[in-house]
Amino acid sequence: MLEFTALKNDRRKFLALTGLTLKEFDELLPPFAAAYQSQAVRDKTLTGRPRQRAIGGGRRSVLESMEQKLLFILVYQKTYPLQALLGQVFEMSQSRANRWVHQLMPILKQALDELGVLPERDPDQFARRERRRSESPDLIIDGTDRRRQRPKSKEKQALHYSGKRKTHSDKNVVVVNAKSKRIGYLSQTYPGKTHDKKIADDEPIRYPRKTILYKDTGFQGYEPKVHETRQPKKSRARQN
Repeated sequence: MLEFTALKNDRRKFLALTGLTLKEFDELLPPFAAAYQSQAVRDKTLTGRPRQRAIGGGRRSVLESMEQKLLFILVYQKTYPLQALLGQVFEMSQSRANRWVHQLMPILKQALDELGVLPERDPDQFARRERRRSESPDLIIDGTDRRRQRPKSKEKQALHYSGKRKTHSDKNVVVVNAKSKRIGYLSQTYPGKTHDKKIADDEPIRYPRKTILYKDTGFQGYEPKVHETRQPKKSRARQN
């Protein structure tokens, strides 16, 4: 079984499986534990059902320690495996892995929100936050694809077909601070067929006026009200 006590000694593998350094994990653990405890009321379980035994009674959980719970949900978020595989890695059934995912996801979100590291979804709040950090930030805008199960209907298949690697996906646009390397803004989710520039045009993203915005060719023609936009130029093919 994948265990925190063993994994923490391999820093490269820890980062690869969780997306966090050990220091970042330790910073996230206290608010995660607090959010978990706030959900565990005395008379009900985390699923909302009345308790049949006292807290601590019954079979010991595979995810007994708070570190193991946080490791479980971070591995799921970073690697996004099938829940059957996730259960195999943590030595539990697929159904139990599914229940843990649904219990821990909102707790992780609450903990990240407490630390103030969740991407902003409100365009005005994003602009104000970036302005507080710097009057002239360097920002990068890019599109991201997340693979999804192929829809059953042909119409939805065509809508979510990304055209890349013959996969179906959902798409978001993100804005990243080049200095901190943190995602500052996360757009709404769109079908994989949607073009990056169309998402950026539909999202009312606002930037500090002195922003230098870096973009790739997928945002050709996207010119928001910023100080400057920078886009790489395609090199011409060499002629023999």
